[in-house]
Amino acid sequence: MTQEVHFPGSTILLVLALLENGDKYGYQMIHELEARSDKTFALREGMLYPILHRLERQGDIRAYEQTADTGHRRRYYQLTRQGIRALNRKRREWNLFCKKFGKVAGGEACDRL
Repeated sequence: MTQEVHFPGSTILLVLALLENGDKYGYQMIHELEARSDKTFALREGMLYPILHRLERQGDIRAYEQTADTGHRRRYYQLTRQGIRALNRKRREWNLFCKKFGKVAGGEACDRL
């Protein structure tokens, strides 16, 4: 079952993590998130693109256009150095959240990222 992500701040972490291993265009990111999460998480275009635009304004990612093999122009997104730092910070925040959540919920609430 596919569902949208709703934990505050987690969507930004997921978007930054999707770009960690290379530049991607929006549609590619949507499908990769579903594939990497075994269809647990989904992002709709209406949720993804505002996040990408915000991250671009903040300087965490940069966008550029490139012509695909099909001849269509695609807008690719790339992590900046600032974005790598933001990704690392978000991971630390998430790990702290998981640790505190686990203290309340018991067991191993979160595995490592």
